[in-house]
Formats: sequence, C-alpha cells, structure tokens
Amino acid sequence: MSEAGQQSHRWLQHRGVVQQLLEELDPGRLDYKPWPDAYSLGALVVHIATSSDMFLRSITKGAFTPPALGSSYETIDDLKELVKQSTESGTAVFAELSDKHLEQPLDFNGFIAPGKVWLSNMIDHEIHHKGQLFTYARSVGARKLPFFIVQPSKE
Repeated sequence: MSEAGQQSHRWLQHRGVVQQLLEELDPGRLDYKPWPDAYSLGALVVHIATSSDMFLRSITKGAFTPPALGSSYETIDDLKELVKQSTESGTAVFAELSDKHLEQPLDFNGFIAPGKVWLSNMIDHEIHHKGQLFTYARSVGARKLPFFIVQPSKE
C-alpha cells in the first residue's frame, strides 16, 4: 500500500470515530463551551471537518488553499452532513495523492515542509480535536462513547 493509502486508512480509523461521536451528542447542546473563549461543540466539529479539507487541498495544490466546505450549521444533522461531505471529499483527495505531492514543499504560516509532514500534521490535528470532542461529549452527558479508533473486524 502506498504511503498516501496508509495515511488514508489511518485517518479514516479516526474520522469514523468522529462520525460515531456525533451519534451520541445531545442535539440541544451544540452551543456548549467548556470555557468562554473555547470553540462551541458545534464549531469544534466544523473545525475538524474543514481543517482536514484545507490540509488535503493545500497538499494537492502545493500552496495554502482554504477549505471548500461551508462552515454554517444549525442542527446536529447539518454537522453530520458536513462531516460526511468532508470524509467523502477527503477520501477522494487521498486517492489522488502521489509521491510528488507528498515530497513537494508547502508553506503553512511561514513553516515550510514536505506535503507528507503536513499530511501527518493533519491527522494529528484531527486526533487532538477528536480528543477534545470526547471531553465535550462527556461534559454534555454522553454515556456511550466509541473506542478512540475504528477497530478492525474480529474475524
């Protein structure tokens, strides 16, 4: 499996958990913030979805590229749809990534590194915020939370 294919698989193991977490959230608590300047629960989900879109599009273009996904939402169903769109789009972009994309230098806020560094950073960024999402979910009363990655089948 290619490096991009391996990273895609790793990302999807984590992204699948974000999708599972959304099923456990109280739809009436999307405005929850653990402190005044924090992302709201809903805004955190939007940040996760749009950041991966931004990273992947930037790596394929070789230059910083804003996310193509919208960031507005009103309901939990809007958030689920945004994450679904982000996952589908991300999976398609991963399929296009070549060794050239992964080796190509990319400037993010003055830090220059090959695409593969930013790809790893994207996944780590999502893992970081997914951990926050677990904490938010518990704080608003979720009791049944998924494992931190989607597990392979038992058979």
